[in-house]
Amino acid sequence: MTAPDLSPRQRALQGAVLDIERHVSSLGWDSPVLVFSLVRTADALAVNPAIASELPEGAVDSAAADPEHLLSIEQDGLPQAATLEELLAQLAWPAEVDGAAIVVERIVVPPEAETDMPRDPDAAVAYLEAHPDRQDVRIAVGVLRTGESWCALRSRLHDSDDAVGGSPDAVPGLVEALRATFD
Repeated sequence: MTAPDLSPRQRALQGAVLDIERHVSSLGWDSPVLVFSLVRTADALAVNPAIASELPEGAVDSAAADPEHLLSIEQDGLPQAATLEELLAQLAWPAEVDGAAIVVERIVVPPEAETDMPRDPDAAVAYLEAHPDRQDVRIAVGVLRTGESWCALRSRLHDSDDAVGGSPDAVPGLVEALRATFD
């Protein structure tokens, strides 16, 4: 899906997710799960004009030109969770939050490699980490309260900003799990 095929709200979400992914990329690989709230920049400025000095360069102008422009706010103090599913099940957002994004890293192997994978979770992780055909992938997913979604994917093997792929539904399970945090 090209940018002209996207609604203004979808383009704003796509831009926010790509900005988040680039930010996390600047931290390097092997990062923990990171969660961000998304708010319309113009709305945030209307409530608290003083935050203008804390926003990234160009954000105020972008918000003036595009009422859908989104501001991402990294969430500190996430609840303890043994799994990503458990973490997402503990998240809820106040009405002022327009959306949320999450960034995770995963190991991907060819489907045939999964047939020999051990059933024990610890042994399975060791198996995946040692597999010669493994690929490390960073996944950034954003959803809006109104239903829109965007996914951005970066491979460690092709680690550059111009090699980040994306679509609204590249990781449907994670989209739905993040969307459920608004129910």
